[in-house]
Amino acid sequence: MTPIPTGRLFRTDSGSDLVLTRTFRALADDVWASLTEPDRTARWFGPWEGEGRPGRTVKVRMVFEEQEPWVEVRIEACDPPHRLVLSMVDEAGTWRMELLLSEVDGVTELRLIHHLATEQGIGEVGPGWEYYLDMLTASRTGNPLPAFDDYYPSQKPHFESLATIP
Repeated sequence: MTPIPTGRLFRTDSGSDLVLTRTFRALADDVWASLTEPDRTARWFGPWEGEGRPGRTVKVRMVFEEQEPWVEVRIEACDPPHRLVLSMVDEAGTWRMELLLSEVDGVTELRLIHHLATEQGIGEVGPGWEYYLDMLTASRTGNPLPAFDDYYPSQKPHFESLATIP
């Protein structure tokens, strides 16, 4: 399998936004549940525990990463089933993300926006988000989960070409 990268980069006043989109033939409430319910996030990203509400931090187990680390994710804003804003700090830096859902006639579009302070490392970050969003899609359809090796390093040149930093 050779997935085609879909990520786009938009410059903002505070940095750059990496935007990836997926479309689901499902109601926004159902897609929202795939993004927020621990038993459903476990299928494609990892389970989480804690009090999931704005201003709180939950712990997420990254079961599809080496050593399956637990990471702390802060819920910055939550407007079900349309907007979820998250932040996380790890050895790679600060991650600020928005998940936006819009539904028309039973079809829901998910936009993942990763607010980047710098475009350095986008060649690694972009393929990772493509992989996770395709994991989400597979978990919802019952298809086999994709392999990360199908995304990285083959998608790295696409994402690096988006950056203004060599």
